[in-house]
Amino acid sequence: MKTAQPMGLLAQGVTTWNDWRSQAETGINASPSRRINLREAPLKRAQLRAVNLSLVDCCMADLRYADLGHADLREALFYTANLSYAHLDYANLTGADLREASLHDSHLRGALLNAAVLTTADLTRSVLREAQLKQADLRQASLSQADACMVQLTEANLAGADLSGAILYTADLGRCNLASATLNQADLREANFAMTTLQDAVMHGVDLTAAVCSAANMIGAALHGANLTIANLSLTNLCMANLSRACLEGTTLIGANLIGANLHQARLRHANFENADLREAILRGADLRDANLRFADLKMANLSETNLKGANLTGADLSHASVWNANIKEACLIDAVMPDGTLFSP
Repeated sequence: MKTAQPMGLLAQGVTTWNDWRSQAETGINASPSRRINLREAPLKRAQLRAVNLSLVDCCMADLRYADLGHADLREALFYTANLSYAHLDYANLTGADLREASLHDSHLRGALLNAAVLTTADLTRSVLREAQLKQADLRQASLSQADACMVQLTEANLAGADLSGAILYTADLGRCNLASATLNQADLREANFAMTTLQDAVMHGVDLTAAVCSAANMIGAALHGANLTIANLSLTNLCMANLSRACLEGTTLIGANLIGANLHQARLRHANFENADLREAILRGADLRDANLRFADLKMANLSETNLKGANLTGADLSHASVWNANIKEACLIDAVMPDGTLFSP
């Protein structure tokens, strides 16, 4: 099929195109080798609302500023296509190939992108509110400053992606792969990261207020200055994570792994570290007033100059911990193992 024929049909309007697709669909879409060819098509500012371009080859097409709202783009090919500033609100892009596509400043509100391939795609400043990207492949993609509030990213692969400054308020990123991703200054309030991989992620200054990160893998994550107020990090693996100067006031860290974690000057008032593993953790200068450290393992931890006023250390193990100049006024040390290995004696 020649390129001129489908382009001519598109020029006659979406209704004509869709009628033709409906009549010829069985023959045209019989196999991927018979995709309609719109490669390199000049469709800048095209009015294609509700068009049926499913399975169409739009690789390298120019779709800047095009209106593709509510369009059927299932399994379409958009490899290296230019969709910047395009309107794709509520479009169906399930299984679409958007590798290396330019989607910066595009509008994808409510769009379906489940299982879509967006590796190294540029989604900078895009609007993805309420979009669905379940099991989508976004490795090395850029979502910097994107508005992705309430987006569904369950089981998506975002390894190495750039989400700096992105807004992901109440987003669902459960069981995602965000290994080595960059999320500096991102708004992650009330987001779901349960069982998500964030190993070696760079998350300086992120806002994770009331986020759910339970059972997540955050080994080596960089969270300097992050806000994790009243977040849930129960059973989370934060081994060797950098939480220096972070705020974890009222945060739940029951059973969390914080071996070797850096919590220097962190704000941990009312945090719940019950049964947490804090061996060799750096807590120098941290504020742990009224924190719950019942049965926490603090062997060889650095608690120098730490404020533990009113903290509950019942049954905690402080063997070989450094408590130089620590404030333990009014702290509960019942059955605690002291730095010298002896049980606390009031």
